[in-house]
Amino acid sequence: MSGTEPGNSRRGFSRRSFAGGAAAALLPTALAPSAVAAPRTASAARAGASDEVRYLTLYAEKLSDGRLGYGLKPGEASVPGPPIEMYEGDTLHIELVNLLDVTASLHVHGLDYEITSDGTRMSDSVVEPGERRTYTWRTHRPGRRKDGTWEAGSAGYWHYHDHVVGTDHGTGGIRQGLYGPVIVRREGDVLPDKQFTIVFNDMTINNREPDDPYDFTARIGERVEIISITHGEYYHTFHMHGHRWADNRTGLLEGENDPSRVIDNKITGPADSFGFQIIAGERVGAGAWMYHCHVQSHADMGMAGTFYVTERDGSVPGDGH
Repeated sequence: MSGTEPGNSRRGFSRRSFAGGAAAALLPTALAPSAVAAPRTASAARAGASDEVRYLTLYAEKLSDGRLGYGLKPGEASVPGPPIEMYEGDTLHIELVNLLDVTASLHVHGLDYEITSDGTRMSDSVVEPGERRTYTWRTHRPGRRKDGTWEAGSAGYWHYHDHVVGTDHGTGGIRQGLYGPVIVRREGDVLPDKQFTIVFNDMTINNREPDDPYDFTARIGERVEIISITHGEYYHTFHMHGHRWADNRTGLLEGENDPSRVIDNKITGPADSFGFQIIAGERVGAGAWMYHCHVQSHADMGMAGTFYVTERDGSVPGDGH
């Protein structure tokens, strides 16, 4: 992935001032569709590669602020955990190293796995403190079953999480940050320039405090991929200002006759996940664009952040930077 980036907190722009009228100060130069570069595709990136078998090591550990996270190296755990990408037909062997002082596990949604890779106490597929275990995830392409019915492929936006910390359902682990995104692509899928994960977890975004919002940045015209996941006890609505996407597998219309609804707000419940791609600032221009849960009380309690779309010189109209 050429543009996977963590979010950032640009403290020079207040969400409170945005709501109070600063939006009127934004005078963006709208990006016309003709200004968008031709997209890269998964087939071009893979160059005709056959199904791959890959190996990955993931570490579960405590962060300095007390949260729990997964990381690709010791000392590099994050919340959410690192994005894991596969293509339909691939197999991934993940060795989970448990650096916590409690039993942990790895459970995935949407992919194929045997019971020994379920990541639950029921299947005795957990990892004790200081131990390690390999989980195997497989993916498949769409096709016709022997009975003639059609089977969907694995492509989509999924997620992984702990299933044992706190309770046998991993309630404590999820509440403290043991989760992350999984993206399974299909040959020909459009690839993004940048990628961000937004997790509504109870009343937080990415387990962050309201005064430390998850903000992220892209340059006008860049193709941005958003992976949205919901955890916890509540239903939410994901809304992004100024940008829209198609309500389907990729978030992109496949052509002029694609019947998918174009939306800017989507209801999500616990363990739901979806993703989409947008062109930063397309038809609306650069600016500090709010995203938030549109359940009013949730937004009022801090479930909001900012998508900063910069001009080509790095400035954001009305931001003071």
